[in-house]
Amino acid sequence: QDVAALEYRAPHLAAASLAFAFPEPPAGARLLDVACGTGLVARELHRRGFRCLHGVDGSAGMLERARHTGLYQELRQCVLGREPLPVPAEHYDAVTLVGALGEGQVPVTVLPELLRVTKPGGFLCLTTRSNPSNLRYKRELEAELGRLEGCGAWQKLLAQEVERWERATSEEESTQGTGYISGVVYLYQKCPIPPIKEG
Repeated sequence: QDVAALEYRAPHLAAASLAFAFPEPPAGARLLDVACGTGLVARELHRRGFRCLHGVDGSAGMLERARHTGLYQELRQCVLGREPLPVPAEHYDAVTLVGALGEGQVPVTVLPELLRVTKPGGFLCLTTRSNPSNLRYKRELEAELGRLEGCGAWQKLLAQEVERWERATSEEESTQGTGYISGVVYLYQKCPIPPIKEG
């Protein structure tokens, strides 16, 4: 209910970006929802035809709520940044990390681990906020995103700034007095990207 009151749009925007990127109907695509929380992203992905959803989160309570949605085939506990993801390398067609890349949450050092579990040619969809208290983190995040792109780990497909990301809880955090916090959706494709099949 709290999330609904804040008009939190990140799960919807991330799922829409990922659905747009997939070259074929995504029913068979295996997807990892990192920092899955209560399953908000899974609901949006499910609406767009994603059915093979796995989730990880650091909170047992959140995982219990995610389990009750019935949308995940598999759920595991993992404290991001402190331990590796409990999944094999190159296992997922897509990985999402929505709403947890922020100051005091998931460290930017987790990005190579997200890449590790993504198949070559697979997609990674990430989000962060652009409010004043998160700007230092956002700069660090974008530096690491750029570093990984520079060394050929992935290719940026999208970096979409969204003004009305969610309602601000204080005037200081609001974007230019709108009453909202802004945010960004990033979409990357892991290299090497498979060639497009002829015919």
